[in-house]
Amino acid sequence: MKTPVQQRHAHCSCGALSLICAGDPVSVSLCHCRECQRRTGSTYGIAAFFPRENVRVQGRTAAYRRQADSGYAVTQHFCPGCGSTVFWEPARKPDMIAVAVGAFADPDFPAPGNQVYAEHRHRWVTVPE
Repeated sequence: MKTPVQQRHAHCSCGALSLICAGDPVSVSLCHCRECQRRTGSTYGIAAFFPRENVRVQGRTAAYRRQADSGYAVTQHFCPGCGSTVFWEPARKPDMIAVAVGAFADPDFPAPGNQVYAEHRHRWVTVPE
């Protein structure tokens, strides 16, 4: 008998934009870059990377394309109603969709396995080893 694949649900604040992600994320990354700080309104962002074929988007999105610190483009997708950024498409990983971990609102979600752009980390932010 085949074990069913776990499905994780992410959505914006108003619920009009949602994602269903099948299986576990390939990686979870904590990013201290200044663009993630601006995107989240916090001191860092946390992304869960899923294979593109494992993500189903439901609802309308608006998009904003920007250059990442890596030099590659990133297309951020957000809800046109409430403005929540729910996922983004990093050009450097075209086979992946990055989903904002906060959009899952799941305290049992896997913790980040790495952090990037630590040189932009706010001095008072501590991250467990």
